[in-house]
Amino acid sequence: MTIYPAIDLRNGRCVRLFQGKADEETIYFEDPSEPASKWREQGADHLHVVDLDGAFSGSSANLDAVRSILQVEGLKVQLGGGMRDEESIERALDLGLDRVIIGTRACADPAWTGSLVQRFGGERIVVGIDARDGLVTTKGWVETTEVTALDLAGQLMDLGVKWIIHTDVATDGAMKGPNLGAQREMAERVPNCQVIASGGVTTEQDVWDLDKLSQELPNLEGVIIGKALYEATVSLANLIT
Repeated sequence: MTIYPAIDLRNGRCVRLFQGKADEETIYFEDPSEPASKWREQGADHLHVVDLDGAFSGSSANLDAVRSILQVEGLKVQLGGGMRDEESIERALDLGLDRVIIGTRACADPAWTGSLVQRFGGERIVVGIDARDGLVTTKGWVETTEVTALDLAGQLMDLGVKWIIHTDVATDGAMKGPNLGAQREMAERVPNCQVIASGGVTTEQDVWDLDKLSQELPNLEGVIIGKALYEATVSLANLIT
């Protein structure tokens, strides 16, 4: 399965938040191109980048930082955070991104998301479904809806969405391991979508466990790893080689 090292951007810096809480921030790099280069040197060919300012405010605020990441050769980069209108999506893709991630508005307006797939193509649009106790959370995990993650995913699959990132909010940044049951349910619910698991990876065994699950469910395409890389509880080189 594909390994996606995560770079979260806030005020132009590489940070991590605990369970998405803005007041629980750790700064890891002042220059986000540094971790991008580091993960590339260790064998990564994909990156998962989130504009946290965009996620909270609704408009992208870290494009200069994104440009610096894109200067690192050999990486395919997907970006989320603040992608709530076609103009921001087109502007992001024009930077040279591989894919853009739609979150909040995909929940509020699934039909609009389907129209994006028609316009930009199923390989360029990813929907990020963030869930707490099975319910979709939006606006940077600040609001919890009454929509279940599985119902939303099924609806989006029917509208032509090909890629879904499924984040279990309760495990993200907690360093307690991924929610394998929730990731299994998601992959089973959307057989026509490629699912990227996110949240909770703490050890290399966690990645092996997800990889084993992907042998059973081949549409479980990848895993996003964030804090575990920055805290060095996993070695990217070990996972990729």
